Amino acid sequence: MSILFEHRQSAHCENGVVSNLLHHQGMTLSEPMVFGIGSGLFFVYLPFLKVNFAPGFSYRPMPGRIFRKLAKRLGIRVRHQRFSSPERAKAVLDEKLDQGIPVGLQVGVYHLTYFPDEYRFHFNAHNLVVYGKAADDYLISDPVMDYTTKLSTQELQRVRFAKGALPPKGHLYYLERLPEVYDLERAIKKGIRQTCNDMLAPVPIIGVNAMKWVARNIRKWPKTIGVKKTNHYLGQLVRMQEEIGTGGGGFRFIYAAFLQEASTLLRNPALAKRSEEMTAIGDAWRDFALNISRIYKNRKSGDDVYEQLAQQLLDLATREKQFFMRLKNDI
Repeated sequence: MSILFEHRQSAHCENGVVSNLLHHQGMTLSEPMVFGIGSGLFFVYLPFLKVNFAPGFSYRPMPGRIFRKLAKRLGIRVRHQRFSSPERAKAVLDEKLDQGIPVGLQVGVYHLTYFPDEYRFHFNAHNLVVYGKAADDYLISDPVMDYTTKLSTQELQRVRFAKGALPPKGHLYYLERLPEVYDLERAIKKGIRQTCNDMLAPVPIIGVNAMKWVARNIRKWPKTIGVKKTNHYLGQLVRMQEEIGTGGGGFRFIYAAFLQEASTLLRNPALAKRSEEMTAIGDAWRDFALNISRIYKNRKSGDDVYEQLAQQLLDLATREKQFFMRLKNDI
């Protein structure tokens, strides 16, 4: 049993799954457009949530939020289901495949057997598509891979019910109805406004304020929790930025591509300028990640390395605050 499904590689798993599922039904939206309309650009700091024995850092909204926002703004009907029973989760998946419906799944990364070992750690917000079954194997289209692959029934059940932070609980989703007409320009504007509001939110754990909080803690951590633990926390920060999907820098590049595309669709040249600015900000995030990696691997040391790193993140927060204030006025 195999559905004729076109596998297309993407930079980020949720964007790629959404774009590929829509493409399968004849609705073509680029990955950057999915990301931008779904308000995928984000930053959150959750010191009370531990992931791999480090605080929770995320450069994206909660799993599934991008798709839900996109669907609401374009009038797409999506069915989401979670399960307490692995047996029931398997039965519903098999039923949809029998009906010729490709299914999106939220899974844990750690036990994905086709991932390289260095990318397999406890992260439960990965997305992929199941598009068929061959004997005891499920056919997998994972958009971060350049080829399709397979997981056995046991392997798929294990990643669907991974334990830890944000457990997927067998979460599956599929398209129920596409709109006959939709207002793409209105959806783009709503997506941009939401992203601006998120990044400029007047709360300490979200957006640029969260970035500033992390920067202040980078200054304090070496003295309060020790260098070893500080470096572990920084390793988690850069892992979430560079290895999970596309993370901080990569997300900025995707958002820049969205703004470039939106500039043409909305006939708004100011967005093209913002696209260039966001690309430069993405480059600065990559420099930040490189400096963390040097500290983490003990290739850069000294009394002032954490101070320099904190200042680098504060500068990024300032740049992004100014950027999103300007972007909000452009719409």
